[in-house]
Amino acid sequence: MKKLITLLIALLVISTLSACTSSNAKVIKVGASPAPHAEILELIKPLLAEKGYTLEIVEFTDYVLPNTTLQEGDLDANYFQHVPYLEYFNENNGTTLVSVLAVHFEPLGLYPGKSSTIESIPDGATIAVPNDATNEHRALNLLASLGWITLDPAVTEGATVQNIIANPKNLTIVEIVAENLVNTLQDVDYAVINGNYALEADITDNVLITEDKDSVAAQTYANILAVKAGNEDDAKTKALIEALSSDEVKTFIEETYYPVVISVLP
Repeated sequence: MKKLITLLIALLVISTLSACTSSNAKVIKVGASPAPHAEILELIKPLLAEKGYTLEIVEFTDYVLPNTTLQEGDLDANYFQHVPYLEYFNENNGTTLVSVLAVHFEPLGLYPGKSSTIESIPDGATIAVPNDATNEHRALNLLASLGWITLDPAVTEGATVQNIIANPKNLTIVEIVAENLVNTLQDVDYAVINGNYALEADITDNVLITEDKDSVAAQTYANILAVKAGNEDDAKTKALIEALSSDEVKTFIEETYYPVVISVLP
């Protein structure tokens, strides 16, 4: 009898472990910024369910943890960044993450703080910009397009305030962590803010100017689905790519977010 009980317990444990393994294998965990990324991912839950997958969305409010968590294997993918930032992060953190799909472009926008229009910019105005290497370069290019500054033409990427060679309006440019830019608006004349953070703060109607949707930036800085190198052909990755490439996603982006979020899906 004892042997029979032991055997039954062993079979029960094996059955339970098998069920857990099977269940885990059907869960896809994706790290994302709350808006628009997590909102777009919510849309594809039914599409993935049709393929037998349960999508678990893990929200992050910074640009570091989604990558380190993916590298550590606690996520199957993430969706929040563009390729230049991904490459910069890999180089500086020893991570091995790769892009598998470009989904949308978020133009950086100039938002009013203490000054309300582009025309009313005061001499010596203070402007907050994102402090990460790729987005600061984009922000400075946006200011340069207004004629407010001139960047060293020899610096084609990673420009910072140190690369400004002309500043006729005597601007003070403050480098701020991207997720904190919205909170600086009351203290600065303007801020150049990433589209996702502007969406979260519900200030997109206030934007004064954005990067051109037909610019090189629209392709270069498209937000991507990223996975750990070696998982590009994984079944979960393929399921995510197919779902995010659907007509439902394209239409949702166009009808919900345009012009602060623009689909670049094929």
